[in-house]
Amino acid sequence: MKNKVVIITGAASGIGLALARAFATQGARLCLADQTADKLTALHHELTQKHQGIEVLSVHTDVAVEAQCKAMVEACVARFGGIDILINNAGISMRALFIDLHLSVIKRLMDVNFWGTVYCTKFALPWLLTSKGSVAGMISIAGLKGLPARTGYSAAKFAIRGFLETLRIEHINEGLHVMIVAPGFTASNIRFTALTADGSPQGETPRNEGKMMPADVVAQHIIKGIRKRKNQIVLTLQGKALVWVNKFFPHFVDRMEYKVMSREPDSPLRGDGRR
Repeated sequence: MKNKVVIITGAASGIGLALARAFATQGARLCLADQTADKLTALHHELTQKHQGIEVLSVHTDVAVEAQCKAMVEACVARFGGIDILINNAGISMRALFIDLHLSVIKRLMDVNFWGTVYCTKFALPWLLTSKGSVAGMISIAGLKGLPARTGYSAAKFAIRGFLETLRIEHINEGLHVMIVAPGFTASNIRFTALTADGSPQGETPRNEGKMMPADVVAQHIIKGIRKRKNQIVLTLQGKALVWVNKFFPHFVDRMEYKVMSREPDSPLRGDGRR
């Protein structure tokens, strides 16, 4: 990865932060995008202080805004002359039953998760085709199997999957590498900032982060997948098992998902199947 030009969205926390640190260790030239300016500034300072001679460009970006995505990509190209890797990592989650959910919440999820991926990919694509580079998108297991009380999140992740699969086929003869990443439950901040039914952040995670795959391990799997130019990676034993079993016993998995998710603290689901 030395001297590769890498764009990472949502770079200031969670998997994005772990990816930024991992690519920096390998000598990549980084364009880091995030909407949290103070965390982005802190990361920029950390990387430039720790890695002598590293090239880092930080661009304050809300990926839900098309013009900001375009400006970020243009700034990256102006600084580094091209793009080798784009990792569409920025995203937000939610936790509420659809019947209780304000529709504005689903719109926000689609704007950030899906449209953020579309915007950044659209403006980076000409440069990625020139370099025969890689574009990666984060779908999570929720992009392979719907998760109860996460309708907006699953919908956005399924949309990303369809978009990226189609993009791969369209450019199958042009050397473009497209990778879909389904991390499974990962220790990150995404559940702390997940939106509730009215759009307010839930403020705390309902799950035990200590039992999940660490973000830095996820980052290493992603980098390995890019090196090997894999089409898709599914992470965690639980995630792989769910995808495999769902191929043969989807109704069983539906019921097991409901049962497991209803056990979360303050779950909007009831274990007896009633609201």
